[in-house]
Amino acid sequence: MMSTKAFTLVSAVERELLMGDKERVNIECVECCGKNLYVGTNDCSIYHFLLEEQSLPAGTATFTATKQLHRQLGLRKPVCELRAASALHRLLVLCDCSITLVHMLSLEPVPSGARIKGAVALALNENPVSGDPFCVEVCIISVKRRTIQVFMVYEDRVQIVREVSTPEQPLAVAVDGHFLCLALTTQYIILNYSTGAAQDLFPYCSEEKRPIVKRIGRQEFLLAGPGGLGMFATVAGISQRAPVHWSENVIGAAVCFPYVLALDDAFITVHSMLDQQQKQTLPFKEGHILQDFEGRVIVATSKGVYILVPLPLEKQIQDLLASHRVEEALVLAKGARRNIPKEKFQGMYRRILQQAGFIHFAQLQFLEAKELFRSGQLDVRELISLCPFLLPTSSSFTRSHPPLHEYADLNQLTQGDQEKAAKCKRFLVTYLEEVRSSEVVHGYKEDVDTALLKLYAEAGHASLLDLLVTENACLLADSAAWLEKHKRYFALGLLYHHNNQDAAAVQLWVNIVNGEIDDPTRTDLYDYVVDFLTHSPDHALVWKHADWALQKSEEVGVQVFTKRPLEEQQDGFNPDDVLTRLKKYPNALMRYLEHLVMDRNLQREEYHTRLALLYLDAVLQRTPGASGSGAEVTETQAKLRRLLQKSDLYRVQFLMERVRGAGLPMERAILHGKLEEHEQALRTLALELGDFPAAEDYCAWRSAGREPAYRRRLFHTLLALYLGPGPSPPAPASTSTELAVAAVDLLNRHAAEFDAAQVLQLLPGTWSVQLLCPFLTGAMRDSTHTRRTAQVALGLATSENLIYKHDQMKLKRSSFRLSDKQLCQVCHSPFCEPVFVRYPTGDLVHTHCAASRHTNPSAPHPGART
Repeated sequence: MMSTKAFTLVSAVERELLMGDKERVNIECVECCGKNLYVGTNDCSIYHFLLEEQSLPAGTATFTATKQLHRQLGLRKPVCELRAASALHRLLVLCDCSITLVHMLSLEPVPSGARIKGAVALALNENPVSGDPFCVEVCIISVKRRTIQVFMVYEDRVQIVREVSTPEQPLAVAVDGHFLCLALTTQYIILNYSTGAAQDLFPYCSEEKRPIVKRIGRQEFLLAGPGGLGMFATVAGISQRAPVHWSENVIGAAVCFPYVLALDDAFITVHSMLDQQQKQTLPFKEGHILQDFEGRVIVATSKGVYILVPLPLEKQIQDLLASHRVEEALVLAKGARRNIPKEKFQGMYRRILQQAGFIHFAQLQFLEAKELFRSGQLDVRELISLCPFLLPTSSSFTRSHPPLHEYADLNQLTQGDQEKAAKCKRFLVTYLEEVRSSEVVHGYKEDVDTALLKLYAEAGHASLLDLLVTENACLLADSAAWLEKHKRYFALGLLYHHNNQDAAAVQLWVNIVNGEIDDPTRTDLYDYVVDFLTHSPDHALVWKHADWALQKSEEVGVQVFTKRPLEEQQDGFNPDDVLTRLKKYPNALMRYLEHLVMDRNLQREEYHTRLALLYLDAVLQRTPGASGSGAEVTETQAKLRRLLQKSDLYRVQFLMERVRGAGLPMERAILHGKLEEHEQALRTLALELGDFPAAEDYCAWRSAGREPAYRRRLFHTLLALYLGPGPSPPAPASTSTELAVAAVDLLNRHAAEFDAAQVLQLLPGTWSVQLLCPFLTGAMRDSTHTRRTAQVALGLATSENLIYKHDQMKLKRSSFRLSDKQLCQVCHSPFCEPVFVRYPTGDLVHTHCAASRHTNPSAPHPGART
């Protein structure tokens, strides 16, 4: 067991001062009340000393005793016990089985001669049940067998208030309120002298050892138990503390929180009430008295009196921490709470937690260190300062004084072990990550974030970028120099951006992309820069670097214009200005025009025409002769065709001039369609290209949203081309047989689009009915449907006509009177002439009011029909 220096033994009264050369005079008892020390001897004398305490720098103290008075009581018996009653200015003296009241200063007996006779031992009730401040309660073991008596003691008189019988002869007693803790012949008990209720505690043998009964606090006692145990017991008969292990031969005990002190024939041992461990051993021979008086512990031999001076708890704790006994220090610190003012304790305890945290940190016990740092509310800069240069140069931080640890820096702490240093830094990173967003770092977040950035940069930590793209308080000057030192140039750009220095950030990234400086952080840095410029509100910055982005990749670089928010495109990037900048970049120009036409849907002829020309130029640049119906259609050619079909804003004639003779029959057909030259378009598709599905799609495309007659006319034109001789194309792509098959397929697929009567007149007589069965079936079904629909409509019209006739006949059967006193139901004016309109409800209105009602449906109207 490692020792703790909790007490220092100092002399209080030397032998010469007490008894001079009287060899036979021995100390029997002591009492201390404030600075007054009383000593009772075997020659029936009482000595009064005045103690003066002088504190020493080491936390201990020395005592000087000045003899005030010596009084011989006139008996030949020893003074067995002394008890001070400071409220009464009386000293209770037990001598020759009698308790005498004497004055505390003069040591003279009270004039009344009041005394208590027949007492073997006495105890003062420090938790009195009487509310009288001018008396003390005294409990004695009576010379009567198995009897305890309770007295009220006043300045000049005594009064017995209770006599209690015990199961066995009592040998020692302590009292608290109504409760007596008694050491009987064979056991300890708790006895309530008010109710008579008794509670057995545990047995012991009085013949083998001296009993000890001591009150240590409210309703709690300390007892000498079997097996060398100091047992704690409450008035309820239970123990709320674990026992302490002391000597089998203990003869006295005292309490000075948080310690229990025990005296045997050779030593004084000090035990903690907090963890029950023995903390200190002091050699002390021939001792026979050990008592505590209001926090002062006195021990005496037969010839001298000594005081056990407790070292301040703070010093004890610091000694434990210096020995790296962290758990013991924390237990002691928690136990010291009851003896220290709250505010002072809180500050002291926080500091102890912080010191303990650094001890665990130095031992690489990081989980324990973290909990202690958090509980102690450590200024995290104490931890950061262990790593040189992590704190910003502008930081005002200075280490705590006295210091929380003994280390100058991390190198000293780890003794140069780089692996240990790396572990410490990893812990520091995780701890800073946890506390940086808490209230703990309020007021110095810049120091914390800057230190965290430096640690990330030094270790190449992936979280460096996360720190810089989120809200942070990194100081620019320190952080920039550190990032540059460790070649974290991309991160440096993020730092510039966070500090509103976008121009510096982009220029740095451009240098990385160009290979002027090396930083492999992002392999897609070019795309990142383009995206950054796309969302940058600094228009000048975008214009400055637009050419660089386009030179690297036209397809990607143009995104700085095409992917910008629409409101910014309208405000700061005029399309005409952008188109001027993109003249040198044809692919980018094409994509920007697509953005204007397709995405933004700008309805300007020049944009549509210019885009179509760009598509056309791109198509014409490919290998000639690959534009027939069987040729593979490129993506650009497909875009051209979609634009020609969907847009109505480009200059059709201008494009027709460019397309004619260029070997682009499909595009030419679309333009013919835009010019309403359907026969030329269909001739190109069906006869020149032989693309019959395209011809049918053309009819559907051009007739979308038009009246049925227009659609029918297109399909009839196509059928006529299939069936009629017509002018032969320069290079016919289809034979007459293929045209006949196409005609049959057209009729069978689109029977509803044709006038069957006209078709039958065009068809060759050699065609069989079976060949046209789908067409004829559809035509018959359509004709039947048309006829039946007409019949239904006719029936409905006839029915409605009958209803009107019926209403008319009913109206003609009735009569009514019209006078100039009647009012119009619409304008509420009288009728001035016999011209009116009458509603089925019987309401009469002016003719002009009725006309107004029909032209203005919201006007008030009395009826639904006239």
